Amino acid sequence: MRRTETIRIAFFKGDRHEWHHRFIRWWTRSPYSHAEIVLDGETWVSISPFLFTRVAARVRTQVPPDDWDYLNFSVTPEEMHALKDFISETTGDGYDWTGMLLSQVLPFIVKGKGQWYCSSWIAHALSHAGIVKWKKLGIYELPDLHPGKLYSILSQVADLPKEDTSDTQLNHP
Repeated sequence: MRRTETIRIAFFKGDRHEWHHRFIRWWTRSPYSHAEIVLDGETWVSISPFLFTRVAARVRTQVPPDDWDYLNFSVTPEEMHALKDFISETTGDGYDWTGMLLSQVLPFIVKGKGQWYCSSWIAHALSHAGIVKWKKLGIYELPDLHPGKLYSILSQVADLPKEDTSDTQLNHP
């Protein structure tokens, strides 16, 4: 299969002084408190209960490089089209507080219809587009899919390790 475009999954490790980021990192025992899909270096897509409570795309041109780790994925035009379809279909969906909280303490997945939290939305987006084959990774058995766990899973199948971001700098210094 011919791969022609690259997307990135960005994992947030900044804002160490904000209580919600510290709490998420402490609770999940992870260096990451949030994740987003980066489509073209400037278009970032995700959902966050603290920034925007709906799935949304936004343009970011100033991102502190030390605040994020990235995993790169080469995608075919068909996968990119399917990913953009999923983004379009879920744009405006709400934040899944109930699913996020209950999935952290119960041994099964809880998900509200039309609701997401960042890492579950990214997992479904990549699966929907055929970029990552979740069945092989056992993703459906993971009720507590927090950003750190998503990073661990995706790092097994990403194109480049997180340290290699030299191909694109996302318009950052």
